[in-house]
Amino acid sequence: MTNTAQTSLAPWTDDELLECVSILPETENVATICFQALSGRPFNYKAGQFITLEVPVPGGPLHRTYTISSSPSRPLSITITIKAQSDSIGTRWLIDTLKPGMTIKAIGPAGIFTSANHPAKKHLFISAGSGITPMMSMTTEMYDIGRSLDIVFVNCAQRPSDIIFRERLEHMASRVEGIDLKWVVEESDRFVPWTGYKGRFNQLILGLVAPDYLEREVFCCGPEPFMQAVGEALAGLGYDMDHYHQESFGSPEPKEDGATEMLESLPQDDVKARILFDISEVAQDCAETETILSVARGAGVAIPSGCTFGVCGTCKIRKTSGDVQMVHNGGITDDEIEEGYILACCSYPKGEISLDV
Repeated sequence: MTNTAQTSLAPWTDDELLECVSILPETENVATICFQALSGRPFNYKAGQFITLEVPVPGGPLHRTYTISSSPSRPLSITITIKAQSDSIGTRWLIDTLKPGMTIKAIGPAGIFTSANHPAKKHLFISAGSGITPMMSMTTEMYDIGRSLDIVFVNCAQRPSDIIFRERLEHMASRVEGIDLKWVVEESDRFVPWTGYKGRFNQLILGLVAPDYLEREVFCCGPEPFMQAVGEALAGLGYDMDHYHQESFGSPEPKEDGATEMLESLPQDDVKARILFDISEVAQDCAETETILSVARGAGVAIPSGCTFGVCGTCKIRKTSGDVQMVHNGGITDDEIEEGYILACCSYPKGEISLDV
C-alpha cells in the first residue's frame, strides 16, 4: 500500500489491530517498538498521549498503558518506548516475545498530558527514566513543525548510559535553536568522564538548568517520588502551579478538599442495585458501593481494564439507562460522558442500570 493510499483513509481513533514492524533496543531493558495499523490508516493523536495494548500473556490477556514516544507529525507509524522492571509481566512479554510481523490489539489514544492542551511560548520538560517518552513526542512535534522553539529539556537518569533518546535529542538540538538539553545523572559510567550535572534533582539544579522557570509551562513525568520532589521544588520557589502538569499511571494521591463530601455521598453497603449487561444477557444484583468493573468480573462478563482508577480509559463502556456515580481521573472526556459513556472501574450503580456490554 502506498503512502498516498494510506493517508486517504480515515484517521485511526480507537480500537485498532497493530502490526509490529520493528524493535529497537535503547538501553538496558528498554526498547522502542514501532507499529503500523494493519488497516493502513494513519495515526491521529496528541503528543504526550498514551495507548492501551492488549498483551496476550499466558493465562489471559493483560491490558497495559504505554505513552506514545513518536510524534503525530509522523502519522504513518507509532512507537512506544518501554522499560521492563524486575516484576514486569506485560512489558517483559513485549520485549522478549513480540517480533516484527506479529499483531496486537490497541485501544486509544487517551490522556490529557499534552502540550496541545496548554499552548505556551516557553516550555520546561522535566523527566526521569522512561518518563522521557511523552517529552520526546512533544519535542519532536514542535521540531517537525519548524517554528521557533524555546524548550529546556531536563532528563534525570542513574548514569549517562541510561539516558533514553540521548543521541536523537542531541541531533535535533544541533539542527535548530531553542532546544536546550540538560542531563542530570546520579553517578558516572565507569571509565567514562562526565562533565554534566550530577546528583538528585532539587531547587539548586532547577535554578541552574532553567533560571527563568517562572516564565515556563512545566511538564513533568517520572516515578511518583520524583514528580513529588519536582512539584515541591517548584512550589517552594513560588512557581504558579496552575502551569505545572504531570503524568502518572500510579494511583493519584487523595485530596483533602472534597474528600469528606465525596465519601458522604457514596451509598451504603446495604443499599442494593442491579446491573443489566445487555449484550452478554447477564443480570447481576450488587451493592451500590461495588464498582461496575468488580461486579462484571464476578458475573463473568469481560470488560477490558488497565489502571483501575480512572486514568487510562481502557474500561470505557456505554450506559444505556439508569444512573451511576463516577469519580474519574481524566480517563474520559465530558463529551463522552454526555454520550452516555462511563468508566467501569470507578463507576458505582445507583438503582438499576443497563450497559452495552
